[in-house]
Amino acid sequence: MLRFLTRRLLLTVPVLLGVATLVFALIHLVPGDPAVSMLGEAATPADVSALRARLGLDDPLPTQYGRFLSDAVRGRLGQSLRTGRPVTTELSEKLGATVLLAVTAMIVALVVAVPLGIIAAVRADTWVDNVAMALALVGVSMPNFWLGPLLALLFGVYLGWLPISGRGPSAEFLIGSVPRVPPAYLVLPALTLGLALAAILARMTRASLVEELKELYVRAARSRGLSTRRTVLRHALRNGLIPIITIVGLQFGAVLTGTIITETIFAWPGLGRLLIQSIQFRDYPMVQGCILLIAVTYVAVNLLTDLAYGLADPRIRYE
Repeated sequence: MLRFLTRRLLLTVPVLLGVATLVFALIHLVPGDPAVSMLGEAATPADVSALRARLGLDDPLPTQYGRFLSDAVRGRLGQSLRTGRPVTTELSEKLGATVLLAVTAMIVALVVAVPLGIIAAVRADTWVDNVAMALALVGVSMPNFWLGPLLALLFGVYLGWLPISGRGPSAEFLIGSVPRVPPAYLVLPALTLGLALAAILARMTRASLVEELKELYVRAARSRGLSTRRTVLRHALRNGLIPIITIVGLQFGAVLTGTIITETIFAWPGLGRLLIQSIQFRDYPMVQGCILLIAVTYVAVNLLTDLAYGLADPRIRYE
């Protein structure tokens, strides 16, 4: 296990290096000048040139790239061109909001998808299965940028049940901590993210469980007098967890990227909204910091998913 962990951690180094290089190259290809964005269109060329020199934007790209990598290795991502604050400070302030939204969305997905997938598998090829999979297909077909405004219009504007933007006046966002947010403000963003994930997860749960229910050990368990509920939950579902865990791990990483759209729609103060604002302002250090943090989180989630395989199935051994 230790050898596996070491190998996986070493493999993350070229992945993160590739992400950092790609982000640095693409952000410098975006049209626009950060100095002009900071000073405004009325700024004189002399002021713009002086600011570019002070920020190091006049240096050759290889010099800027080397400085960026050197600082990133030491945990220093520079200062935001928009606010002048350290990038790491702003990221730590926004990370808690994104983590809260992502975890809540995954809980919504699991609560909806796993029971739906189990019911569809137990009632395979019946009208119950057809209805469940039809609902899952509808969920897969609805993108976040369409579902979010639809839920906001229905529950926020027409019915007036839920707030449609922000985090609430009493929310507390502390550096490096998960914020406390009134639940009403979390419902619509979490549903927007969670329902699409639930659709994919329900189909995978159903497919995995249908295959396991055909195995001989399931028939043996039933012949010993075990109830259908115990046979499905304690035997078939447990043996079918590997593909489900895979989807959960991959989708949790996708949630972090999906929050970019959802946070923008609902004005949720997380990493996704910060990234969009930074791109619009040509805030190079902040954009690089946001994407690097998302990439590191995605790699970490995939590593934890691999480790979860061994917990779900003791037969798995990492050579």
